[in-house]
Amino acid sequence: MNHHPDPIVTTAQGAVRGLRQGDTAAFRNLPYAAPPRGADRFAPPRPHEPWDGVRDATVPGPNAPQSERRLGSVDMSPYFGTGWSRGEDYLTVNVWTPAADGGDLPVMVFVHGGGFVAGSTRSSMYDGSAFARDGVVLVTLNYRLGIAGFLDIPGAPANRGLLDVVAALRWVRENIAAFGGDPHNVTLFGQSAGATIVGGVLATTEAAGLFRRAIVQSGSGLGAFTTEQAARVTKAAAEVLGIEPHVDAVAGISDDRLVEAASRLGGIDLRTESHGDPLIGLSPFSLVLDTQPAESVAAGLGNDVDLLIGTNTEEGNLYLVPVDKYSTSTAGDVDDAAARSHPDPARLVETYRKARPEASFGELRSAIMGDALFGAGSWALAGAHAAHPESATYAYEFAWRSHALDGELGATHAVELPFVFDLANLPQLHGSAALLGPDQPPADLAARMHETWVRFARTGNPGWDSYDDERRATMRIDTEWTQVEDPRSQERQAWSRPVKDTP
Repeated sequence: MNHHPDPIVTTAQGAVRGLRQGDTAAFRNLPYAAPPRGADRFAPPRPHEPWDGVRDATVPGPNAPQSERRLGSVDMSPYFGTGWSRGEDYLTVNVWTPAADGGDLPVMVFVHGGGFVAGSTRSSMYDGSAFARDGVVLVTLNYRLGIAGFLDIPGAPANRGLLDVVAALRWVRENIAAFGGDPHNVTLFGQSAGATIVGGVLATTEAAGLFRRAIVQSGSGLGAFTTEQAARVTKAAAEVLGIEPHVDAVAGISDDRLVEAASRLGGIDLRTESHGDPLIGLSPFSLVLDTQPAESVAAGLGNDVDLLIGTNTEEGNLYLVPVDKYSTSTAGDVDDAAARSHPDPARLVETYRKARPEASFGELRSAIMGDALFGAGSWALAGAHAAHPESATYAYEFAWRSHALDGELGATHAVELPFVFDLANLPQLHGSAALLGPDQPPADLAARMHETWVRFARTGNPGWDSYDDERRATMRIDTEWTQVEDPRSQERQAWSRPVKDTP
């Protein structure tokens, strides 16, 4: 990388000019795959055509088609972004790197969340400056969402959004050395839907060798739909669009109609005789796999990748508190949450009541929902990965409570992200209805958590004991950091089921 005020890097597709910001340089809107237009929206990602001259990489580019997403009274715009920024050439990455020349820096590649239907690299919470400041090359990426990314369509490859992430990893392998990164020391990390995708990539043979470490923040190794479940979503989407459920029919439909149709697919009952809905009705889109990622990892896939995995203490609050369903929860709501997510709901509720004798109905409902969505699948993936000693497994629980929404939001889903990116001081994250609430978080929490993620990317060890089948060592991250063994053991065991050791 040159020392010109506007740094220029030559990639395999052509030269790009970024923007120097103090001691770091940022490059935005770098294509890693061809624009997904027309029928190509439902095809595997293809290489981008080369360009002549120097491509401007100083301003944000377009993102995947999506509708604006809200979660009740909490302001999630720093997380979801501002919605759809139009343009076809959106399969792109942003790169932040130390401005000084130098190679072999650890690389971290982030996959955003958003329920498989929203989010992008434009979101303010995903600024990678702090990573570059601390000697990491940080890459964020867009991938196909909704119908284009995850509807299981006859005649089209499944999990096209995941295939995009694999294509971005190939771009990193080919190009990141030009930005000062070590292509053989790549950490793939993601949150929520992005974390579930990371688990899916971990279990994807085509991604073998493209990354060395993985971080799964509030994802699930049991979060995939079966092909039977996905077919129900496809049938419903075809009915909304008025077409036959085949790629030839959907290929001619505009992005606007696809986005509008996706927003009308809520409420489909995906429970079958053998499988519950891993997203308990919150999204009609997920990975589509008849073998869950945790089962594939148990069989040995991803056994050469170090894994850091964890959840937040009150994940479910985000789906209840902002829509006034937490404090109004009843015993019937608790039973319904269990029935939606567990084959023996009565036993599940009894377990949670015994473990939390003072809990309100809202707390019980939130805890069951959070574990249905993230806890059970994270425990399963951690256990499956830890069974293979070739690589290390580490677990965490993020417990710091936001006092947003009259103190009820708590250690909810997504609240750890500003600390990982060392952006806890962003003004839009603070206020009575903002993610981090009206109070200032502990002064050193963001610095320490960010440094821990960087340390894991650099060394493969975040600084506490590894996770195994016996102790289940877990770092509880709060104002104080405390290593605990097998936290919430009774509740964990209530979700446990044998994880198959064959793919």
